[in-house]
Amino acid sequence: MNGTSLKLTIELVPSTSWWKSLRAKMPKDEWDAIRKSAYARFGYRCAICNSKGRMHCHEVWEFDDARHVQKLKDFIALCEMCHYVKHIGLASVKASEGELDYNEVVKHFLKVNSCDMRAFEKHRDDAFSRWQECSSHEWRVDAGAYEKLRSQMLDKKQHRLFEESL
Repeated sequence: MNGTSLKLTIELVPSTSWWKSLRAKMPKDEWDAIRKSAYARFGYRCAICNSKGRMHCHEVWEFDDARHVQKLKDFIALCEMCHYVKHIGLASVKASEGELDYNEVVKHFLKVNSCDMRAFEKHRDDAFSRWQECSSHEWRVDAGAYEKLRSQMLDKKQHRLFEESL
């Protein structure tokens, strides 16, 4: 079972890009608008396992290995467990600090993908190998989808301010 046939995959962020998420760099009101829009777009359900409950907004990135550019493609709503699978390295750290049960994260991966532990271990090992290679490069960030959304939000805000000034 390769990563492309899995419904839920591990997406490790290169270490050279850690803490460079757009969420950390934008005003809180903009992030809130983006995440709420993502939640609504997915019907307040997880985009991967379809569960309800507290959602997390996940940035979907595309990596150009030749040019070392990471481009933001989308924002999606994920349940907490799917989000921990995506960032399984962080999940492992939280588990070592007693904040999370790592086995529950693995069980979630197995359930969503209807696979066995061997498939999980292969996918995890492949993801960490790719992470190690990607982490040996500096990545340029292309905000792609965010720039488009930000323009739309600014247009709406400017339009509202214009109407209020009339």
